[in-house]
Amino acid sequence: METVSEMPNSKIISAGGPKANKLKSTKFGGKLVSEYWESVFRAKEAGKKVVWYNGTYIPPFFHAHDLVWVHGEAWAAMLAARHREIGAQARGEQYGYDRELCSYARTHIGQMLIELDRVRSGDHGMDPDDPRLETMLKLPAPDMIVNAYPYCSSGQQWDDITYRNFGKKVPMFTIQIPLLWGGRPDAGYMQGEEWEQRSKYVAEQLLELTRFLAEHTGRKYDYDRLGETMTYVKKAAELRLEAMDMCQVHPSPASFFDWIVSIAPVNFLPGDQNLVTYFEGVKAEIAERVKAGQGAVPNEKYRLFFDGMMNWNKVGWLAEKFAAVDACVVAGRYTHMSFWQEPQLIDLGDPILGMAQNYLICPNNHGAPIMIGEIEKLCDKFDIDGVVCHASRTCRGMTNSQFLIADSAKKYGRQSMFFEGDVADESFYKDELLNIRLEAMIESMDAKRRAA
Repeated sequence: METVSEMPNSKIISAGGPKANKLKSTKFGGKLVSEYWESVFRAKEAGKKVVWYNGTYIPPFFHAHDLVWVHGEAWAAMLAARHREIGAQARGEQYGYDRELCSYARTHIGQMLIELDRVRSGDHGMDPDDPRLETMLKLPAPDMIVNAYPYCSSGQQWDDITYRNFGKKVPMFTIQIPLLWGGRPDAGYMQGEEWEQRSKYVAEQLLELTRFLAEHTGRKYDYDRLGETMTYVKKAAELRLEAMDMCQVHPSPASFFDWIVSIAPVNFLPGDQNLVTYFEGVKAEIAERVKAGQGAVPNEKYRLFFDGMMNWNKVGWLAEKFAAVDACVVAGRYTHMSFWQEPQLIDLGDPILGMAQNYLICPNNHGAPIMIGEIEKLCDKFDIDGVVCHASRTCRGMTNSQFLIADSAKKYGRQSMFFEGDVADESFYKDELLNIRLEAMIESMDAKRRAA
């Protein structure tokens, strides 16, 4: 059994110590994710057209038009979480893509190259006895490519690589989601002239996307069905936020890691009753825990905020790591500031403008002062003691502002720490460094409490 690396006199030991008390209701999400990918694998047999897309949460547009969609980041994250990403990454590196390239992109591009190898020559670039091979050979080729990336320049290049590898024959549509710089005198979170202009600009592109989908399927776009799809998405988002708010109590009944494994239902899964059922279950379990005084960390002593993308290879590992030192990671930028974060903006009779606005408020899409202000509001709301920054090696968009975030935490009397890792490439993670830095932060928080 794996155990956390130990140091002399270290508290960072998982064996025999407290364990993360994970929500049981999230298991339903694993079933939904598996069913989603199975439907993707069967798409061509079912006569469905397939969209490959990267970026923000736009699947309702595909679902409403009866398309099947492959979300590149979700595929890479799923492979990494199941420790099946190495073959795809190796194929991408063999082709010439550097390890410093976004590991989401590198994993998905490597997957694509394996698929194209199979089609062209039967040479998979892998050992035929590798048990990962079967998993790696299922994605259907795209009939369309859609890019909808806020804040990240790698996303556009990623889809351009896909376009070129498929012979520049697959129609591609790009949605530009501009940054909200926040430099105008009236700028603020969801307010000001810049906000209004950008909202209309993105909404116009989304309307054009529906025309693109109609053109390349030969079918009229069903706007009524888009509203119906968004009915489920909006309700699920509301339930999710209500459940998150319940975690203000001590001990917190759920952790950041529970919200991490709950991203799929508000990011890329089909917009149907299953989403509502999932978050009804999560909220009900959290309510039971609040009533019983039961925490996500059995002996919660410290409450932390997680900044950065998730290290998908290490979700369970990190949950146990923090629980071992009685630290509950209560909230995070990735989970608590993204994914239909403002559902009240969505008018179900005409949802496109509200959808555009939710895409715009991706936290990385704001100028640093506004984004950091929103982080501090969350830290106050959830009574946070310290900020943990995951410096993801290949995701510059998420890590660029982290020194500013750490400085802000210090200004408000919160401890902060950094640890290195990556979203999908496990080789960048160093457990010993996390141990040392986490222990140092715990000691600093203890010293502050003693002084107080």
